[in-house]
Amino acid sequence: MVEQITKGIKIIVETKYNGTSYRNNRLYYVFAYFITIENNSEQTVKLTDRFWQIFDSLNKTEIVEGEGVVGQTPILKPNDTYSYSSGCFLESNIGSMKGFYTMQNTKTLEHFKVTIPTFQLLTPIVSN
Repeated sequence: MVEQITKGIKIIVETKYNGTSYRNNRLYYVFAYFITIENNSEQTVKLTDRFWQIFDSLNKTEIVEGEGVVGQTPILKPNDTYSYSSGCFLESNIGSMKGFYTMQNTKTLEHFKVTIPTFQLLTPIVSN
């Protein structure tokens, strides 16, 4: 588990290896990640956008960006928590992800970035 706090917004990440899958006759390693967002600030915020960099040990980088997360743009009042899960496919059994969320203060309409800390994606064989 990794954690990062930016402007009172705490991001907690946990990962899970889900085995392999074949797509278009290619082997992929499947990982799930679980994100918890805690609003420890005194402001109500809305998650408007996400930006991810997904790396694998074959020196490939994938960029994923867009509105919200898993089809939602959650609003978090002070002390609220929001959790979701998603996943990714890697061509190698070692990788990592990092990125940021764009949040909006619902009162001032100010936008700011919240860091998603770098987290590792490792198969059990690698991590032993």
